[in-house]
Amino acid sequence: MEFYKYQGAGNDFVMIDNRLQTFPKGDTALIANMCHRHFGIGADGLILLEEAEDADFRMVYFNADGREGTMCGNGGRCVVAFAYKLGLIKTKTSFQAIDGLHYAEVSDDGLVALAMNEPSKIEKTPEGHYILDTGSPHYVIVCEQMPEEILEEARRIRFGERFKHQGINVNFIVLEKDQIQIRTYERGVENETMACGTGAVAAAIVASQFTEENTFQVQTQGGLLEVYFVKNYNHFILKGEATFVFQGLIQNTY
Repeated sequence: MEFYKYQGAGNDFVMIDNRLQTFPKGDTALIANMCHRHFGIGADGLILLEEAEDADFRMVYFNADGREGTMCGNGGRCVVAFAYKLGLIKTKTSFQAIDGLHYAEVSDDGLVALAMNEPSKIEKTPEGHYILDTGSPHYVIVCEQMPEEILEEARRIRFGERFKHQGINVNFIVLEKDQIQIRTYERGVENETMACGTGAVAAAIVASQFTEENTFQVQTQGGLLEVYFVKNYNHFILKGEATFVFQGLIQNTY
C-alpha cells in the first residue's frame, strides 16, 4: 500500500490516495496500527483522498485510534497540499469533508489557507471556560500563564460525565492581544498533539471575546498558525504550513 506523510505545524497525517476505493475503511485495527508511532508509520490521524461529485475531492479523516473523526483543520490543509502534489488541483480548490464543503488556496510560499465552517454557539461554563464546535468539539480554558503539565486536567474533562462518550478536545490558551499560545489534548489520539487546526480556530473565537482583533497569530507546540475572520463569525480562515515529509510502501497485514 502506498502512503504519503504530511505535517501541518507538527500535526502529522498518513495520506492515502483512495480514488479507486481500495482502502479497507472499516478495518479499525489496520488504521490504528498505521498511525502507531512504534509499530506503524506514526501519525495523529489517517486521511483518505477520494472522488467527489460536487467538489474537486473528498476528505475522509480517521483519528489515530482508527475510528472516523470529525473535521480536522490541519488535516484539511494537508490534504489540499496532497491534492496539489498529485496534480488534482491548481492553487484554488473546494473539497467535501464530514462537516460539508470547504474552500482552500495554496500560496506561492507553500502555505495553505483553509476556509472553516461557521461554529456553533459558544457556551460558557460555571468555571468560566468555553465550549464550542468548530468542526470538532472544543473545550477552551483561558490561563494567565501556560501550565507545565496539561494531561491530568485535560483527561479529567475529556473523560468526565458530560463528555466521556463522544469525547471533546481540551485546549489551554494564553492571550496577549492578537497573540495566542495554545496547547491541545485531542480525543481519538488521547494525548497532547503538536497542533490542532480546529482548536486554533476555537482559541481565536474565544480570544475575540476579549479584544477587537480579527486576526490572530496562534503559537502551537509545533509551529505558527494564523486565524482571521469577520466579527459576525461567518467567515473563518485557518492558514499555515502544510508540508510533505516522505512517502513509502507499507504492508496491510496487521
